[in-house]
Amino acid sequence: LLELRNNRPEAIPLPRGSIDLTRGPVIMGILNVTPDSFSDGGRYIDPDAACEKALSMQEAGASIIDLGGESSRPGARELSGEEELERVLPVLEKLTPLLSVPLSIDTRKAEIARAALAAGAGIINDISGLRHDPEMLSVALEAGAAVIIMHMRGTPENMQGDPHYHDVTGEIYKWFDQRCRDLISRKLPRRKIIIDPGIGFGKRLEDNLEILGRIGDFHSLGFPLLVGYSRKSFIGTITGREPEERNWGGFAALGKCLDSGIQIIRVHDVKETADYLKVWSAIEGRRDRS
Repeated sequence: LLELRNNRPEAIPLPRGSIDLTRGPVIMGILNVTPDSFSDGGRYIDPDAACEKALSMQEAGASIIDLGGESSRPGARELSGEEELERVLPVLEKLTPLLSVPLSIDTRKAEIARAALAAGAGIINDISGLRHDPEMLSVALEAGAAVIIMHMRGTPENMQGDPHYHDVTGEIYKWFDQRCRDLISRKLPRRKIIIDPGIGFGKRLEDNLEILGRIGDFHSLGFPLLVGYSRKSFIGTITGREPEERNWGGFAALGKCLDSGIQIIRVHDVKETADYLKVWSAIEGRRDRS
């Protein structure tokens, strides 16, 4: 475990190129093409608006764009594959030739992932940890895609019903260890796996705070670590702010993530996050030289 902690992954290989993890934390910009997402639902359904948003996030400092066509907010219904494809395919076709950074597809469905990878995406971001669709692993293997394995108890429809843990960080850690071992045994290369503890997905306020407080513990698993805290309800519970006003509260979570060496930060507010990172990196750089 000590060896894995001290030798963190330096890159994530993709079907085309790779993600460099040696230059500090990577920003993943969120692009929801849904009418019902909790934060920005309906703003980017139009492919032109979605492309404009993605390119602006790229210019602001996003190194990955994460495209999703199905809301995963608590209580959200599952879409049919046809509905989800109708939302994301026009955006994929228009956006992928324009982007110079990798595209991730946020989906639980193999048919959506397959279409996105064929259009040029390089990462599958599956909130079910590749459990929802039995074909998802084979799609990832065929394309050579990287995969984000997220922890979620239940489904978006029922995950916030009554979640309970005795040791939330320890239980998630054990789940990742078992899940990733299983996927690796089924030929998924270790270097293609990214893990995400799933802040807000089947967790109470105290669980989210506990996970963030101990977020560095997950490094000993030996995978790149992604955290998505952006605008989530636990910040609203603490601050009383609506989603579009939660970026300031989210910076506290960001600071903890940076101090804990998190490699990928998934956010809505790319420009503000990039500015925070620049100042944080400048301070850390001076401290390293002192």
